Amino acid sequence: MNVGERLKSAVCTAEVIVVRIDDGATGPLLCGGEPMSADAAPAAPAQGGELLMGKRYSGGGVEVVVVRGGAGPLAVGDEVLSQKQAKPLPSSD
Repeated sequence: MNVGERLKSAVCTAEVIVVRIDDGATGPLLCGGEPMSADAAPAAPAQGGELLMGKRYSGGGVEVVVVRGGAGPLAVGDEVLSQKQAKPLPSSD
């Protein structure tokens, strides 16, 4: 897994682009419990939380942006990635 790499799920239609990888990241990126790869083709639909297109997910030392929605969930090892919340803009009084 490299920064800028586009990964596809083997269990749903989800596709992500890797935005950031920390030194603490261990193991491959999983979607629905199966490893994601650049050339994966979806097999059977996964059960889990919905991944929303255009949203960033982070955890386990990895940050990704979803470019095609799917079933999910995303995980690195035992840690499930959570959706990042937008930072509030400062007020311009």
